Parts: sequence; C-alpha cells; structure tokens
Amino acid sequence: MSDTSQLTETGARPSGNARVLLEVADLAVSFGGIKAVDGLSFSVHEGEIVSVIGPNGAGKTSAFNCISGFYRPDRGTVVFDGESIARRKPSAVTQLGMARTFQNVRLFKEMSVLDNVKTAMHAHLRQNVFDAMLHTPRYTRSEAQCAEDARGWLDFVGFRADDELLVTQLPYGEQRRVEIARALATQPKLLLLDEPGAGLNHSEKIELMHLIRRIRDLGVSIVLIEHDMGLVMQVSERIVVLNYGTEIADGTPQQIEQDPAVIAAYLGEEEDA
Repeated sequence: MSDTSQLTETGARPSGNARVLLEVADLAVSFGGIKAVDGLSFSVHEGEIVSVIGPNGAGKTSAFNCISGFYRPDRGTVVFDGESIARRKPSAVTQLGMARTFQNVRLFKEMSVLDNVKTAMHAHLRQNVFDAMLHTPRYTRSEAQCAEDARGWLDFVGFRADDELLVTQLPYGEQRRVEIARALATQPKLLLLDEPGAGLNHSEKIELMHLIRRIRDLGVSIVLIEHDMGLVMQVSERIVVLNYGTEIADGTPQQIEQDPAVIAAYLGEEEDA
C-alpha cells in the first residue's frame, strides 16, 4: 500500500443521527464455486464517508458491482433510499440516485471530455425525440443548459484541460476527474468510488482528498474503495474491512487501525516462536 501519511486536512465530521441511506444485509455472490462476497452487511448514512478496504481479492469491487446492479447477488438485500435494488439494472439504480466510478477508468474514448459528461445528464434534459429531430427552441435551450452544467461539474472537480479534447488525449489523473464529474452529473445521493487514488501521484491524492470532502459537503454520501491507507484514514468517518469476501471489521479509523483481525489480514499473523 502506498504511503500518504503526510496528507493533512481538518478531520471528517461525524454523521450524528442522520438517516440510513444504504443498507446492505447478508450480501453474497459466487463465481464458479468461489465466494467473492459472503454475508456482507453494512450501512451508510446521509452525509457519511465510508471506506471499504481489504487485501487484493477480498471482494470489494464485487460488492460494489452487486450494490450498483452490475452483478445479481446470490442472496442478501440492498436497500437504497428505502427501496430494494438488489436485482435492478444499473440504469434504474442510477435513476434512483446512486452513481459510481470504476477501478479502471471507463470513459467513451471517441468522445470529447464535455460530451462524456453530458451523457450522464440525459435523464434530466427537458426535451424529447421530436425536439432533437427538429432542433426546436426547447432543444436548443436544453442543450445549452446541459453544456453549461457539464462545464460546471468539470470545474467543480478541478479539471484543467480543454473540454473539447478527446478523453484519450488526457493524462490519467485528468481522466479520473472527468469520470468523477460524469458521475456527479447524474445528481446522485450516493457516490461509489472504486480506487479513485490508483495511479495518482502524491499531490493528486491530496487534491482527491479535498474533492471527496467537497462532494460530501454537497450532501452526497460516499462509499470509497481504496488501497492507500493514508488517504483512507484521513478522509473516512467509518471503515468496513473485507477479507476473502467476508466482513472482519467495521468501525472508526482509530478502531480499525488497532483491530487485531485487520492487522492480521494486511500484515499476516506472527508465527509462534
């Protein structure tokens, strides 16, 4: 795990008595007899930043895929904003107010930065197919507003390049920003970030930590998968730890840091003399 122990910012605020936004209970999914996730249960409150950590192969991304509709779980429930979503399609989950990024950046390579962000806004456009075909005044106004809003999200995430460039022309860190901007453009209540710090340098990770907090300050809850423990400890209010698809700990950063099961999972148990 990389070291960002020098990251500094004011501590994350507690969620207090905030309403539960996401409730995962006894979630399980297997592939060819291998249990990728086995009995995972955790919750996320409104305005809370929760990190999901664990060694490689612990089941973190599989859990995200079950929660966001990309996998159908073998058992368990996922309740988001009061509705059961365990067997809904990803598009339906997004429309309910959940957005995500991916471990490997997934952008439309043949499209510009601006158009990539605009694709996330179709559900909120005030136009129909006839407006698009005839280029009515409503279509023109809607497209202009869409572009303005997309640029607003790019500005919010700190995107610095030309938004007319193809995304393939961008350095990796800027592609990460575009992906986060696109997710925010869906106007989510909950944002799932799958290893957003992967491939970023130290200064980019500091900027990422600030961005995560600013997203939370918009009222968006965040669930974060991340291997950089310095970043996780700085930004999280609560941490869920997985190992071999099973939850082994759930607590504050201070509790997790001292948990013997977590230490054993990451560092290996010391052998008897």
